[in-house]
Amino acid sequence: MPGFEVFGNEERAEVNDVLESGVLMRYGFDAMRNGHWKAKEFEEAFAKRMQVEHCQLVSSGTAALTVALAAAGVGAGDEVIMPTFTFVASFESIMAIGAIPVLVDIDDTLTLDPVAVEKAITSKTKCVMPVHMCGSMADLKALKRICDTHDLLLLEDACQAIGGTFDGKPLGSYGDLGCFSFDFVKTITCGEGGAVITNNSQFKTHADQYQDHGHDHIGKDRGAETHPHLGYNFRISELNAAVGVAQLRKLDDILNFQKKHYTTFKDALQEVEGVSFRRIPEGGEANYSFLNIFLPSEEKAKKAHKALSEAGIDGCFYWYTNNWHYINGWEHLQDGKSLGTLPTAVSTALEKLKNTDFSASDHWMGRTLSFLVKIGWSEEEVRSRAHTMKQILQKI
Repeated sequence: MPGFEVFGNEERAEVNDVLESGVLMRYGFDAMRNGHWKAKEFEEAFAKRMQVEHCQLVSSGTAALTVALAAAGVGAGDEVIMPTFTFVASFESIMAIGAIPVLVDIDDTLTLDPVAVEKAITSKTKCVMPVHMCGSMADLKALKRICDTHDLLLLEDACQAIGGTFDGKPLGSYGDLGCFSFDFVKTITCGEGGAVITNNSQFKTHADQYQDHGHDHIGKDRGAETHPHLGYNFRISELNAAVGVAQLRKLDDILNFQKKHYTTFKDALQEVEGVSFRRIPEGGEANYSFLNIFLPSEEKAKKAHKALSEAGIDGCFYWYTNNWHYINGWEHLQDGKSLGTLPTAVSTALEKLKNTDFSASDHWMGRTLSFLVKIGWSEEEVRSRAHTMKQILQKI
């Protein structure tokens, strides 16, 4: 990770196909395309790779979450359960459709705690959104059981875990819908882009229409298409999709490199007393994009992060004080700092966040360090980094 490390002639060739046709938009202009439909090609290939019936490409991972929620009928006043550790896009996508983000604690998987999820369910709950942060998954079996019991949607945010699996299924394909990001720092990238996958044909139709102003996409005359319902513009461009076509072909090789480097790091750190590792649910396999460890205390985690950074170990993250990925840094959310007036139900829910006890999440995040696994490192570089990491952590 990330895919931009392996940019090459394959991506250039796919982009040049688009530039030579002159059609950068994914819809219309059929006669000018010379048979080039990069978004359609990527959708078909990605659906096959994810072992699902349908894929809808969109402009970003955030757009994917928004489109997936809307496609499944989630809207104003509905509650969506999400974790305290994620990217800000999770609550942004929920609030974009007028729904209410309900934040609950994580456990040692660094994802949704099923016990906390069940306690948070109300008559307004419509969806549970686990976020497979840093390459590994939530306890999907337990979450699926909860969703089935309470007739809730299970929407997987697999933006950081493409290529991981659970019970033999690709992450994103286990729930009712799955979402992915192809931004510049993801395992495979389009520069900007995202995808929604599902086996539900109605959700696919709704996603296809919603992401393109409600167009029904029936026939070959775009100007004559009808609008079965309202929508917005979350389309991907042919240029972005073209990059994705080439990147997807490289995914398995990327995953293999990540696993190899990850294993070297983990083998080294297993020998360090006091270091433990994130729990991966039984039946799951991560995509190996991050190695995630727990230190014995918050104090030692902070000290280790400082020492590792000073030693030149880039890509070492201490999420507990990170403004983008943990609730401690989301004052703008808790204070409801919106450019416009928020719906009353949303603002009321956000106000409650200030007094909610997330000490269970703090217990894990305060002690967590995550190490990015790059694919461009040589074996010598990986061994050297592993040795440095081990030495520093042993001292601490």
